Amino acid sequence: MKTIVIYNSQTGFTKRYAEWIAEESGADCFELGEAKKKNMNDYDAVIFGGWACAGNIKMLSWFKRQMHKWNDKKLIVYCVGASPLENPDLETTLRRNFNEEEWEKVHVFYCPGGLNYEKMSIPSKLMMKMLLKVLKAKKDKTKEDEAMIKMISSSYDISDKKYIAPILECLNNKG
Repeated sequence: MKTIVIYNSQTGFTKRYAEWIAEESGADCFELGEAKKKNMNDYDAVIFGGWACAGNIKMLSWFKRQMHKWNDKKLIVYCVGASPLENPDLETTLRRNFNEEEWEKVHVFYCPGGLNYEKMSIPSKLMMKMLLKVLKAKKDKTKEDEAMIKMISSSYDISDKKYIAPILECLNNKG
């Protein structure tokens, strides 16, 4: 199955997953700007990777605008974020990015990445600093609040190649 992996990455975590997926599957791998120039008719499967920002998958709108052209292809989306895989809100958050029809057409996965403040854009850094300030100022902090404060106080990396296994399994399954 000829596959293309297309990614949009701000700090490198989504790119890392794209490269791992391409390496393991033999897929072509391109950053979104370059991928837009490719002929998608050459591919049987399209994998799109975007990073999470406030519950939204960045640049997913581009992928969704193309989906109607790709009815004959296997469609996979992976989202990379700062939350661990065990976060109970992940499926709900991922589903919010798709309407029901889109959700039925695409296989969606989450890959834990991390935070890299050194590579973050200024607006993203400011947003994270504001979130941290709000959480720290909260009077009756929950255990979840305390965990979030600890998690977003500095850069960290929880990415792992093992998280691509379900994506590769999906890619290799018929249907």
